[in-house]
Amino acid sequence: MYILETEQSFDAAHFLSGYEGKCRNLHGHRWRIVARIATDQLSQDKQTRDMVIDFGDFKEALGRLTDEFDHSLIIETGSLRSKTVDVLKEEDFKINEVPFRPTAEQFSRYFYERLKEMNFPVYSVSVYETPTNCATYQEA
Repeated sequence: MYILETEQSFDAAHFLSGYEGKCRNLHGHRWRIVARIATDQLSQDKQTRDMVIDFGDFKEALGRLTDEFDHSLIIETGSLRSKTVDVLKEEDFKINEVPFRPTAEQFSRYFYERLKEMNFPVYSVSVYETPTNCATYQEA
């Protein structure tokens, strides 16, 4: 099996609603996303012959996904009062609402599924909140 890996990163703030500890407070990370695709066969297309895919295409696709979150506040939908969200938006803050608690675990699955929707043969996605702590999602 051939496995290709690329990575992107973005800087963003979040908090964990309902969490009892430091992470319930607004804080930021340099989120590092490491995506892997896998296949048993190499391409026979003229341009990508003997490749899984063009690394540039893979890197660019992951970059588009991570750019959506760069320099933003990521919040779980419904975790802040609507008045608070409105005030932040009036101040022109970039807010990204997601339908899940913004944890590394949830983001690993989120990026996995988004890449799969783009027809990449996704093997796994790891999301690092810190240089030494990450969560990985892959289907069984």
